[in-house]
Amino acid sequence: MNMGKIDKAFAELQDIVGDRATTSPIHRMAYSRDWSPRYRGMNDLPDIIVIPNDTQEVVRITKVAHRYEIPLVAFAGGTGMGGGAVAWKGGIMIETKGLNRILEVDQQNMTVTVQSGIIIDVLNNELARHKLWLPHQPESKRACTIGASIGCDNDSTFGLRYGKISDCLLNAVIVTGRAEAVRVGPRKVSFSSTGYKLLDLLVASEGTLGTITEATLRVVPIPEAREVRGYLCRCLNDTAKGIERLLGSGLAIESAHANCRNRLHFYTHSYREKYGREPQLPEWAAAILFLSFAGDEDIVAFTVDKATQIMTDELNAQLVREQELVEGWWDSKHRLEFIPFKQKWPDSQRQKKFGAADLGLPIGRLEEGYRRYLEIAEKCDQEILGMTIYNESPNKATASVSFAVFVDDSSQDKVHQFYQYVREMSEMAIELDGTMSTYIGDGDRLGGFNQLEHGPGLKYMRRIKRIFDPKNIMNTGKKFQSRWIEDHKGVT
Repeated sequence: MNMGKIDKAFAELQDIVGDRATTSPIHRMAYSRDWSPRYRGMNDLPDIIVIPNDTQEVVRITKVAHRYEIPLVAFAGGTGMGGGAVAWKGGIMIETKGLNRILEVDQQNMTVTVQSGIIIDVLNNELARHKLWLPHQPESKRACTIGASIGCDNDSTFGLRYGKISDCLLNAVIVTGRAEAVRVGPRKVSFSSTGYKLLDLLVASEGTLGTITEATLRVVPIPEAREVRGYLCRCLNDTAKGIERLLGSGLAIESAHANCRNRLHFYTHSYREKYGREPQLPEWAAAILFLSFAGDEDIVAFTVDKATQIMTDELNAQLVREQELVEGWWDSKHRLEFIPFKQKWPDSQRQKKFGAADLGLPIGRLEEGYRRYLEIAEKCDQEILGMTIYNESPNKATASVSFAVFVDDSSQDKVHQFYQYVREMSEMAIELDGTMSTYIGDGDRLGGFNQLEHGPGLKYMRRIKRIFDPKNIMNTGKKFQSRWIEDHKGVT
């Protein structure tokens, strides 16, 4: 990066936000990584960190970046696993958590308007005072922001009933690469047939079109009651069949997650701490399906009984009798209640890092996908962690699949082996009529290589980016380049 331009830009940014702009090495280091696997000695340092407090400050910051043609990267909770928020090419890092205010709670119209840097858990704590909640609930909700959820299109615990962030999102304000603030979306209604659906372009855009600064979202009443159950199934495909059958019967299911046997053990730390052993599963059980049911107490009670009857009588599944196992899984998945110093993330991350290929597969090809996963992981020398299937589309079985491995980040070669695994898993997804990514995004891993999925359409995406960002300053390199997967044509 041209340090003369950086020095000039920094002086102008200080005029805008004062001491909320810094070039301190220790602060830059704090923004040099996300949760994506990369070797321990690797850091991507931005040149400047800046913390805006409102949309107009973001406009002024973007004008500086535009003038000097310096990359501009938005950073939120840092929990992304695809390198989407790392300053690969240096530049200005916008710390979005300064945009952390609730602007309006509209109880009459069941909406909330917020700045994009507010943390999801913080927002829901405030909404609870109004007996409301935002049902978009990623596992990273104690760090993940609204803007990050929009930009990455991450998964949610309650996707089967409420969908992804796009199903809650009504409108948003984006500061484009032209340094223009634009509100897109149909205000406080859920749909519109006027104009083009520019709001949809923001979802999963990873900050490549602009910086999201505000959003209006649909909220719902907090349910009166919730119950969680687990069902042992004979194969992964039966979990999808079970969901379709339950929904077809007229039952309302709040969430559905399926784990292979291996992945279940990743979620059972609290069970092991309490009983001193792994959960005992019958040999025939190849998968476990967890369902949650929410609503009025009497409706929930009826739904649990009817769902259990259908799963056991028609799908030959077995109800998990050890409810402590189910509750322990729910503690890890949704409540985020862990035994101090023994939670799954710190314990599992001290030696090796969590990494995943996040594929979308047709629901009838889960067994085939699992078999190929085992083969590809072995070929690429990856330690298998296990497979989780999320359902992220309202009222139908879908397969947003985390094919997880433990990554040895002690050497460059080991990390590159992981990205070779991601590449081959991505190729497998396309071969099976699926998608390369459902919740991590392109980041700095799939750019250009994703042409395998999009074909000539990727050139049109590039042209759309030029409209929003003519000088290519917004999260430069993401979506159209990869530093990890080199044998692709790329897009010009």
